[in-house]
Amino acid sequence: MNHSPTQPGREDPDSRAVMAPPAPGAITLARHGRPDADRTVRINAKGYGEWWANYDRVGLREDSKPPRDLIEAVKKADILLASTLPRAIATAHAVAEPERIETLPIFVEAPLPPPPLPGLFLKPPTWGVLSRIAWWLGYSGGTESRREAEVRAESAADHLVQTAASGAEVLLFAHGWFNRMLRPALKRRGYDCVVDGGDSYWSYRRYEPVQSRVDAADPGR
Repeated sequence: MNHSPTQPGREDPDSRAVMAPPAPGAITLARHGRPDADRTVRINAKGYGEWWANYDRVGLREDSKPPRDLIEAVKKADILLASTLPRAIATAHAVAEPERIETLPIFVEAPLPPPPLPGLFLKPPTWGVLSRIAWWLGYSGGTESRREAEVRAESAADHLVQTAASGAEVLLFAHGWFNRMLRPALKRRGYDCVVDGGDSYWSYRRYEPVQSRVDAADPGR
């Protein structure tokens, strides 16, 4: 069958489809597994600073195992990224071959400097709550400030979006609070959360570009 040539001034719909850029890929933010750290000790502010520094050096507990849904999500991912902290790397290695994983310091956890509260001896989880509140309100204790971390989160979100721009599925192994900071940054870049796995160890959230979801729901657009 002969096809008539495209009329001047009219775009060939077939060529338009070929030339269309790929839809951006999804982005998954995973939290690390349970670190090998004692949470039952009672320590003062200085002790918590030392405890947190050690927390950044340790890997995972031997009994901390990945859930099947995260393993399946990793299998579907084209690109695997991780924070450079040991607990994030150990999490990634538990579900994927090391050669598949790229580690970047831009994804490390936001700091938790303990506020100077003399005379208090508390368990690490309690110090963690007090430290996060103080950090959020402006106390940084010489570490990365909230504002600096927010700027880093914006850059990290840019990196994720740029990595997914060619259509690749991207999965990041990072941290509870920094992943939380990435959520609004991804939303501002046109991504919606479509799978919300919560905030526990080994949990993950999956984000997809809004326009891709609209196009999938209405192929006639």
